[in-house]
Amino acid sequence: MELSGLILIVIFFLLLAVNVPISFSIGIASLVTMLYSIDFIPVVTTVAQRMVGGINSFALLAIPFFILSGLIMGKGGVAKRLIECAMALIGMLPGGLALVNVLSCTLFGGISGSAVAATSAIGSFMIPEMEKQGYDRNFATAVTATAATTGMIIPPSNILIIYAIASGGVSISALFVAGYLPGLLVALFLMLVCSFYSVKKGYPRGAVLPFKVVIEKVLAAFPSLLLLVIVIGGIIGGIFTATEAGAIAVLYSLFLANIVYGEVKFNELPDLFLKAAGITAIVMFLIATSSAMSWILSYENIPQTISELLLTISQNPLIILLIINLTLILVGAFMDMTPAVLIFTPIFLPVAESIGMSPIHFGIMMVLNLSIGLCSPPVGAVLFVSCSVAKTSIEKIIRPMIPLYLAMFVALLLVTYVPAISEFLPKYFGLLK
Repeated sequence: MELSGLILIVIFFLLLAVNVPISFSIGIASLVTMLYSIDFIPVVTTVAQRMVGGINSFALLAIPFFILSGLIMGKGGVAKRLIECAMALIGMLPGGLALVNVLSCTLFGGISGSAVAATSAIGSFMIPEMEKQGYDRNFATAVTATAATTGMIIPPSNILIIYAIASGGVSISALFVAGYLPGLLVALFLMLVCSFYSVKKGYPRGAVLPFKVVIEKVLAAFPSLLLLVIVIGGIIGGIFTATEAGAIAVLYSLFLANIVYGEVKFNELPDLFLKAAGITAIVMFLIATSSAMSWILSYENIPQTISELLLTISQNPLIILLIINLTLILVGAFMDMTPAVLIFTPIFLPVAESIGMSPIHFGIMMVLNLSIGLCSPPVGAVLFVSCSVAKTSIEKIIRPMIPLYLAMFVALLLVTYVPAISEFLPKYFGLLK
């Protein structure tokens, strides 16, 4: 690797080590590296051009829309109705409340597109409720933290949009459809572990509700679940693009939260708009600085160097993919998903394609890896939020999280080595050849 590449990596991790925000760490490391290695180019102008070019994409307009839609849904009483629906459907099974927690986090994460929002909205109700019914608080916290990450794979997912941009134009529609089976697979594996653990510990089942009550709870949650059908159905049917789907999601969530459920008043919208704008600004600045770093990586041929290095270690695709998986899990434990996708996509995607992996398959695998990092110490955002909601510490929930980690890792291996899990639905709907 060139000296400039080492300078970039060393400065970046040194800045992270002294708690410089990651977007500034990326930007400063990129600028210093350019000053060292590209002295014949006006450096400041180049950095500015790459940052502006990185966010100059129509597809990225979908992100603020889905962020706003998620915020409205989070405040609009959706979480409560999803929990009641899940309770009515599967609460009577072994480990009923744990299963309800997983299913509720999966559904809410898919609707809101935010693992942190799912952790906060679902965890604030389910963790105390599980503890009240005799479940260990740390186990309940671990279940919430791991289950909430499924929302990053199940669409609409902002991180899949960012991957589409970073990969050079992979179809967002195909990525959205491809995320369903892997996301549900992770949820299923988590539920199996929860059932086994609950039976072993003797945790209680929920009551079997009358059929009429089950129907009422399902119908109450149906309008919320309909958002997934509208967004994905419209995209698959060619009625609108992913960006237009974001705008429609906002309109539908406003209608649902204000008119149907009546839990979001019009005078509360300015605060939600302001919060969405703040989150969008953070995401866009991360994308801008990461775009500059990605350009430097490409200019210095670092992706090609890493690709050659991996191929010298082994020619076996199974081994190469395992190395990539372990690397991405480690990256996800220390870095936010957005910069991780923008930085490592141009590094690892060429390697994956060289061994016959499609960009769609690789994108789902990458996001699943980084989702595991969201609930992994020391930096996992979902881990901190869940512990804050439960008023416990990371050290106390690591032990009950180990079998859940293993379940997620097994699901990851299946997604990695069985392409059909990611590619079946896109091919079925004609989005992938």
